[in-house]
Amino acid sequence: MSTRLFLAEDDLILADALKTSLSQADFQVDCVNDGALALQILLHNDYDIVVLDIGLPNMDGLTVLRNVRQHKPSLPILILTALDGLEERVAGLDAGADDYLAKPFEFAELEARLRALLRRSQILPQSVQQLGNLRLDRAGQRAWCNDTPLDLSARELTVLEILMSNIDRVVTKEQIVSELGSDNAEVGLNAIEVYVHRLRKKLEPCGVVIRTIRGLGYLLEKQQPLSQDAAG
Repeated sequence: MSTRLFLAEDDLILADALKTSLSQADFQVDCVNDGALALQILLHNDYDIVVLDIGLPNMDGLTVLRNVRQHKPSLPILILTALDGLEERVAGLDAGADDYLAKPFEFAELEARLRALLRRSQILPQSVQQLGNLRLDRAGQRAWCNDTPLDLSARELTVLEILMSNIDRVVTKEQIVSELGSDNAEVGLNAIEVYVHRLRKKLEPCGVVIRTIRGLGYLLEKQQPLSQDAAG
């Protein structure tokens, strides 16, 4: 199955040459020449990797990059630019690019860099844990559902971290209170119920559920599809 690649490049001749070369390298390429259009397509479609030119009309590539990165933190993105100064490279990487290639470049190097990014994207960092469509980055203190950032309070995030550390194991309310830390001694068992209730609603689209095990505590697990009988 071909790798879906999105290319945003304002130089029509280069864009056509890149599309031809990448298609021959077994990439399925969609190409646009406008920054604003690129952003809309990237936010509403799924791709395996992106090649993004910095000098796009209507919306520059760095602005596109920052907006996409907020919604799709794990999407591999390589930026292209005619500017090869240190400041430009730093600005691109700080905006969220995974790699950087200055023009002019050889197609073989671009393809090699894309393959390297794809290999890296298949390996989640040790701080990142995934269950269903829910992904938690402990180091970054962030969580996503289907690549959409979850709006969690600090305590909701902590509760999620505790549950994610005990997937398929029951976690008691007392354990959650304890792991919240001594500085949160004012947090009682009733407050834990509130945090879990809020978290449960926010996780509904993620394909995971927090089950209440009566008399014991909570269990985070992947949601099971309904059987034919139950669905009927």
